[in-house]
Amino acid sequence: MTDSRVAAAPPKHDRFISYVHDICQDNRTRAELRRGLGLPIERCNYMHRYLVPWLHQHDDVTYPDTRRAYYGVASLIAARPRVARQTESADTSATAWYLRPNLGSALGEAVKRDVMKASTAESALHLLSRQSSDAVHRTLPSLTRQLLSGGIAPEWAVLLKDLSWWTRDRDLVATRWLDQYFRRSIPTGDNTTTLPEENER
Repeated sequence: MTDSRVAAAPPKHDRFISYVHDICQDNRTRAELRRGLGLPIERCNYMHRYLVPWLHQHDDVTYPDTRRAYYGVASLIAARPRVARQTESADTSATAWYLRPNLGSALGEAVKRDVMKASTAESALHLLSRQSSDAVHRTLPSLTRQLLSGGIAPEWAVLLKDLSWWTRDRDLVATRWLDQYFRRSIPTGDNTTTLPEENER
């Protein structure tokens, strides 16, 4: 049975991502949102003026992880390098939520394109799967920067949803990331690893 929280596609997440992309057209706004990279909300004073009104109208952010996810993803989008800002992201909002690519898929694509070594990508995923929400937010800026520099944009709305549920469903989210990573990074039919024969010396 599919978890309803995974299958349901909350349109508010897509609307928020569109909103952030729009306000990031202004250089000052983008710079102020970028100042929140990896920081807890209590240190994101410059972001409140842009995010509080939107969140008040569209979402209940009484749960700390949910609000932190919105702030974290907004700062990641604002911190995109120039080349990434000039590239239009594919619109996947009509795709069933659980079929949309997540962070694991992006890392798998990075391995396929030689943007990242397989050992590095897999180690990053295993490390993230053991970290607290706060540690994940501190790790994501450098990880997403590497992906974006290689021309691979994470699915921001999916990342927002995953981060919102991190503390409550970390194992579920991490499993989906690893699942999509291995589906994307390993070529079809190549699911074996060559090991030396046991009697070889």
